[in-house]
Amino acid sequence: MIAKDTKPRLKAIDLFSGCGGLTLGLKKAGFEVVAAVEIDRKARTTYTLNHPEVWLAGDDIRKTAASDLMNALGLKSGELDMLAGCPPCQGFSRMRKRNKGSSARDERNSLIEDFGRLVLALRPKLVMMENVPGLSEYFRFGKFKKSLEGVGYLVRVEVLDVADYGVPQRRKRLIVSASLCGEPQLAKPSPLRSTVRQIIGSMPPVGDSGDALHDIGERRSEHVKKLIALIPPDGGSRCQLPEEMQLACHKSFNGFNDVYGRMAWDTVAPTITGGCYSPSKGRFLHPSENRTISLREAAMLQGFPRNYRFEVAHGKEAIALMIGNALPPEFIAAHASAMAATVGADHVK
Repeated sequence: MIAKDTKPRLKAIDLFSGCGGLTLGLKKAGFEVVAAVEIDRKARTTYTLNHPEVWLAGDDIRKTAASDLMNALGLKSGELDMLAGCPPCQGFSRMRKRNKGSSARDERNSLIEDFGRLVLALRPKLVMMENVPGLSEYFRFGKFKKSLEGVGYLVRVEVLDVADYGVPQRRKRLIVSASLCGEPQLAKPSPLRSTVRQIIGSMPPVGDSGDALHDIGERRSEHVKKLIALIPPDGGSRCQLPEEMQLACHKSFNGFNDVYGRMAWDTVAPTITGGCYSPSKGRFLHPSENRTISLREAAMLQGFPRNYRFEVAHGKEAIALMIGNALPPEFIAAHASAMAATVGADHVK
């Protein structure tokens, strides 16, 4: 008779949980996610559809007290294994930084301070934070890092491409690994690549697949339909259109070359954003079919399993934003596994 492993799983809390990408990655790494905080109502609903056992501890992190979390979970300061999260990053994005006034006024920029407040009170053994690379230049990030180091955390900060960790898209992200258990760890990159073909190549036609998320239709003008049909398959670009079919705005401005572009089958996808349902927002056209990728395909390219649940009644834009804002689960799983090994690999399934 084989004895069952009765050792407890490492416990984690997910801050700014969104629709659950970080939680899914932590679970894949063997963590038990015991609580989450998320303010968006539709994201909270989606999170609960997929992670019903996790306690949604609050909606506004600014009103979330560490003492309430510890009392409800039966934890003392220092007992939590992992506190992880991604403070909303739009204020640090490249587009926002081009408009410095808009970036500086974005009220979400201060939420990193609430992340830090909870770290200092909970004193988790491990801290993981993921965000856009531009965060590293922000003065509040510097204060956050110093506050952790001031209470004994060793902190590691790197900018990595999620494509190096099994995610089928290009996506540069800043990831912070902080530890009270020795040198902070992150996963080593993999030489293997997941391609668009491997992830969505076998998807059925849109419209009658039985998957409501995959079957959401498009509304396009006849001109745009003709334009899309003329873009060459497998990585084709709007730059290859006949001059008479090019949009006037594209003729007068040659930037943003990915818009009205097709994905290529045998490489990774471009960064999946909240605009992934629109050909005017990036290289989001299907490699061979005359449409944008479906929301199901977008979710799969972000790393969600095909059966991950989204409430179609929330609307295309809201769902696309959830998917685009999500943390790629495979990227999180790789780094969470590496970090967990410093606490004790025998605790992780």
